[in-house]
Amino acid sequence: MTNKEILEIALKQSAYDCNCAPADFLSEQNVVTISKTNPKARRYIPLPLECDLVSYGNNIVAQVSERTKSAVSEYINKIDVYHCFETPQINLLNDLLAPFDLKVCFMAEYFLPDMTQLKELDCSYDLRVLHIEDFADLYTQQWSNCLTFNERERDVLAVGAYENGKLIGLAGCSADCEMMYQIGVDVLPEYRRKGIASAVTSRLGLEILALGKVPFYCAAWSNIKSVRNAIKSGFRPAWVELTARNVDFINKMIR
Repeated sequence: MTNKEILEIALKQSAYDCNCAPADFLSEQNVVTISKTNPKARRYIPLPLECDLVSYGNNIVAQVSERTKSAVSEYINKIDVYHCFETPQINLLNDLLAPFDLKVCFMAEYFLPDMTQLKELDCSYDLRVLHIEDFADLYTQQWSNCLTFNERERDVLAVGAYENGKLIGLAGCSADCEMMYQIGVDVLPEYRRKGIASAVTSRLGLEILALGKVPFYCAAWSNIKSVRNAIKSGFRPAWVELTARNVDFINKMIR
């Protein structure tokens, strides 16, 4: 695949997720859509959403409910695109959403492979490609960033790093939608800063591409280690996303 083809697939997927057209993300004007369920959307997104903002850098596509449409439109059309995803402006969004018992809940940056940079990276440990039949003993807290515990059928492929038969690092991918597989990675604490994370991530990215699918990587802005790993592994920032959820849902997460 080329970078252009990868971006086109990501835009098409985001369009399924947000009930819009792929070209809407490339517009210079903000776009507001009414959120709807879609069988082609990423499986973990609880559609419909009442406030979800997505930007590929040019504008914001906001999927909303009928009741939040006016408030969210006011917010995104009042503030510059990139400021909409940061404080103190987010405090204004929370104020606008308060009458609906909603607050900003999730914020993340998503990365796509750069085909001019993605390559197999070496580390001094044995790397193994793992398939579904190899996952049974991996569903432990240590590898909770790498595998999908509540929907294990989505886990399709992984790359592990081993020392003398001991698993010390793992990158796993979940089939979150038809054409895009999401990568999660972790390394045992005593083995970090040895190039293992980037080795398993880059190798898994290449294995996913060999299946004809697009790998993607998600990280919080504040997770510097994860962002550095994405970049070192040959991935580049592609889009950002902000999602509001019900206050009760957020309070349960905090507790």
